[in-house]
Amino acid sequence: MIMEFGSGWDSAATLVDGRWVERRPRRPEVAPRLLAEARLLSWLAPLLPLPVPRPVIFSAEPLVLRHELVPGEPAERLAAVDGRVLGRFLRALHDVDPVEPVHEADLGELDRFREEVVPLLPDCPRATALLDEFRSVSKDCLVHGDLGPEHVLCRDGAVSGVIDWTDAHLGDPAIDLAWALFGTPPEFAHALAETYGVSGKLRRRALLWHRLGPWYEVTHGLDTGRPELVRDGIAGIVSRL
Repeated sequence: MIMEFGSGWDSAATLVDGRWVERRPRRPEVAPRLLAEARLLSWLAPLLPLPVPRPVIFSAEPLVLRHELVPGEPAERLAAVDGRVLGRFLRALHDVDPVEPVHEADLGELDRFREEVVPLLPDCPRATALLDEFRSVSKDCLVHGDLGPEHVLCRDGAVSGVIDWTDAHLGDPAIDLAWALFGTPPEFAHALAETYGVSGKLRRRALLWHRLGPWYEVTHGLDTGRPELVRDGIAGIVSRL
């Protein structure tokens, strides 16, 4: 039996026989990133305190990766105990010595934000000021790069795994704390911050990443011809600024 998962931005996923997840790149340029994700997770998974996928190449042409299903559903209700679990997970991830080759953060998207997104916004000097904050970003910590409620799984009322590592890279640990601190219930965010050991400086950078999130939705909407994503992204930018 084959069941389609919800559509991801970069890859299409199907569940096979209730056990195996198969992923295919939606665009040719995504294929190298999926292969890099498979190499990274085969090395990284044993070092983390929560289950993560361990993809292998199921088909080279066309490219299909397969991994055993990480049980759980996208997080909906998050309590303090979940914050402590995810805080320990992120602390372990960010403390990993990245001996496996991992690409560094690519901030070229910021130039595109200035050229294509800023003109779509109402006159708002805070928008360009936000982009200026990212002139210099740490690139020495292994991060998930796209941590949000759709990628944190829960089962039987507890966090059960973290999925979708296509955007993993060497970068700023604050990017993984953006949603966790500013898009979650206060009791969860407080417990996570305490468990992780979030400093004032790290919290401020996480807030900047949180404010930058909707910008990616705008460019994705432009790339895919989906004006509703562009509208929602612009509304998100304005509300977070």
